[in-house]
Amino acid sequence: MATLGPSSTIPEDARGAAIALGNFDGVHRGHQAVIASARDVAERTGAPLGVAVFEPHPRRFFQPDTPPFRLQSPAQRARALAELGVEEVFEIGFDQSLAQSTDREFAERLLRDCLGASHVSVGAEFRFGRGRMGDAESLRRLGEEFGFTVAAVSPVGGKRKISSSSVRQAIAAGDMKQAMDLLGRPWAIEGEVLRGFGRGREFGFPTANVALGDYVQPRLGIYAARVHLGDGILLPAVASVGVNPTVGALPAPLLETHLFDFSGDLYGKTIEVELIALLREEAKFESIDALKAQMKDDVIAARRALVGV
Repeated sequence: MATLGPSSTIPEDARGAAIALGNFDGVHRGHQAVIASARDVAERTGAPLGVAVFEPHPRRFFQPDTPPFRLQSPAQRARALAELGVEEVFEIGFDQSLAQSTDREFAERLLRDCLGASHVSVGAEFRFGRGRMGDAESLRRLGEEFGFTVAAVSPVGGKRKISSSSVRQAIAAGDMKQAMDLLGRPWAIEGEVLRGFGRGREFGFPTANVALGDYVQPRLGIYAARVHLGDGILLPAVASVGVNPTVGALPAPLLETHLFDFSGDLYGKTIEVELIALLREEAKFESIDALKAQMKDDVIAARRALVGV
C-alpha cells in the first residue's frame, strides 16, 4: 500500500487493475457491493483487483476542525479489503492540488497516467473534482476517452441506504447491532494500550486502556466486547467508553476494557476491541463500593450478552 499523487508511479504489474474508487471508511456492505463490481470485471478480464482510497479523508481535509468521525484506522481498512480479495490498495494523497483539480485532470492524471486503470467502479452518488463537479456519468465519459470502463453501483439497503454516515449514527446511538448489520461485522476500535491510573486493578477489574483518537465517539456507557490480541486470539470482555465520573472525570472519553480470564501485561501492545452490545449508559455512583458492585453486575451482563456471538 502506497500513498500516491498525480505524478506518482506504481510497479508495472500493479497497473491495469480493475479498481473500486472511494473513501471506503468502514468497508461497509455498500462499499462491499462496489468492490464486488470491480471484482467481477477483474475476474472476467484477468486484471488485478485494486481499491483506490483517499488519505487523509476529504472530510478531514476540508473541515480540519471537525470532531472525530473515522470508522476505521487505515490498517483496519487494509485488512478488511484484503479479506475481500483486494490485491492492490492505492492510497491517493488528498491535498490542495487534488482538491482543486478538475474532473478531467483527476481522471487523466490519476486514473489513466498514475494507475493505468482498466476499469473503475464507484457508488452511484460518487462525486469528484473541484467543487464536486464530476459524477459517475462524467467519469464514464472520461473513461471512454482515456481507456477505462466505468460502473456505477446503486446504493445498498433500500429506503434506508447503507452509508458511512448511517453507521456513524448507529454507533453514536449505541446501537451496535445496527452498526454490525450495516458493516457486516462488529465495529471495532484498534489502538495501543496506554498506562492509566490503575484504578481498575485496585477495584479487581484491571483494564486495557485505548484512546479513541479520530474514531467516531460511541455512546458513553458499558459494552459487552471482544478483544483481538493478535495471533488469532479473541477474548470476551466488558468495556467502558466514558470519562469515569465517579472517580474523577477524565478530560476526554477513553475506552477501558476488562478482559475475562486473562492475566498479562498489554501495555504498549496494539489490540482491537469489538463493541458488541451496549449494556447501560455511563453513570455516576454515590460511592466506590456502589461502583464496584455495579462492575460485578456488568461482568455478568456482558458474559450473558456474548453467549452465541
